Amino acid sequence: MKKVFAIFAIAGLIATASCGNKTTEEVTVEETVVVEETPVVEEAPAVDTTAVAADTTAATPAQ
Repeated sequence: MKKVFAIFAIAGLIATASCGNKTTEEVTVEETVVVEETPVVEEAPAVDTTAVAADTTAATPAQ
């Protein structure tokens, strides 16, 4: 009877050892999104420095 019990015990040990304790490592990859904001540059309107200011209130000569 002891031999039968030993055979079943050994068979049980082999069966449970074959399953193994396989651990899977979960690799987490964190994705970082980089958002580059370009600054808004407001350009001043072009000013003609050679222009002469016109007098709009002056009377026009009669032709």
